[in-house]
Amino acid sequence: MVTRKQDESLLELEKNRAEPPPLFKVMVLNDDYTPMDFVVGVLQRFFGMSREQATRVMLKVHTEGAGVCGIYPRDVAASKVEQVCTFARQHQHPLACVMEGN
Repeated sequence: MVTRKQDESLLELEKNRAEPPPLFKVMVLNDDYTPMDFVVGVLQRFFGMSREQATRVMLKVHTEGAGVCGIYPRDVAASKVEQVCTFARQHQHPLACVMEGN
């Protein structure tokens, strides 16, 4: 038989249990100037994709306007966006990378 004190302890444990962090989609957006091979390289370098995976995502970006690169917790997603945008600017490309709630 569970005592009142044990019941209260169980409820407190349940409340304190950590919820998983919210996840965010990181997406690359299409533009008319960034070369396709540069986008493939970015997807391989920053998202660990194989050449085949990166090519599939790049074609989706090219045909549909955007492609999902990965789904991450907020801090990881924000870091990926910053890394990609900085790398693109360093190479004089207007490639846009954004994150949105999943």
